Amino acid sequence: MTDNPAFVSAEWLEQNLGKPGLKIVDGAWYLPSQNRNARAEYDAGHIPGAVFFDHDLVVEPGSKLPHALPSPENFARFAGAMGIAETDTIVVYDGFGLFSAPRTRWMFRVMGAEKVFILDGGLDGWRKEGRPLTAAPTRIAPNLFKAEYKTEAVVTLGQMREIVDGGSIQIADARPAGRFNGVDPEPRPGLRGGHMPGARNIAFSNFSKDGHIVSADQLRNILENAGLDLSKPIVTTCGSGVSAAIISLALETVGHSQNRLYDGSWAEWGGLPDTPVVGQE
Repeated sequence: MTDNPAFVSAEWLEQNLGKPGLKIVDGAWYLPSQNRNARAEYDAGHIPGAVFFDHDLVVEPGSKLPHALPSPENFARFAGAMGIAETDTIVVYDGFGLFSAPRTRWMFRVMGAEKVFILDGGLDGWRKEGRPLTAAPTRIAPNLFKAEYKTEAVVTLGQMREIVDGGSIQIADARPAGRFNGVDPEPRPGLRGGHMPGARNIAFSNFSKDGHIVSADQLRNILENAGLDLSKPIVTTCGSGVSAAIISLALETVGHSQNRLYDGSWAEWGGLPDTPVVGQE
């Protein structure tokens, strides 16, 4: 497939299109500043057989947070409606190659799917290479997804408060430096600027080049140069839990297993009046 076991190559995916048990998921989602519409792009042209994973829809009903991880029961309902079983081989992609696809993969894996991969180079790379696209709707046969929620992979608000207060667990924040330092505004209204006390900043853009994740050696250097000790536990965070999964993927790639993702991320932490913030404007 590729040198990174979390990825499959475009060549491999094209050769396996239509095979039983292979499910393709367009997990694209973009920030307003990126000026891309994920749903419109999917409707205009997607990889044959791909289903659209709407990050604004596949959330816990009633939550005020933008990308709240659904309960196992609700995620199973969403996945089953997309025709996906937890035993399938699932290939996810986004446009850029390494932005929201890691979050899509992380969600499926947190809910018990094991064979979940990211398309190397993303849809932009696929399109650039002239590989097949279609605007035809994908026919979906509902399936049964049996969720097995890995609670140990997710950090709640209460746990995050304890982590920040204790200061013994490292925090890695994937937001751009301007937002991390409280200089640039958050894309969502009502959030304070800045970061959690003790957090280290590694903007998500550092982990890829031309739509491809950088090598394991480069990832290790990026993580360590940010001040992270890879022999100790780490919690990843970002704006709403999407790009934090890129750091989680980088940690997985270098063999770090003691990491969890704070699902509420800054959308939760920065929106509360009593959470400690550094660099607030």
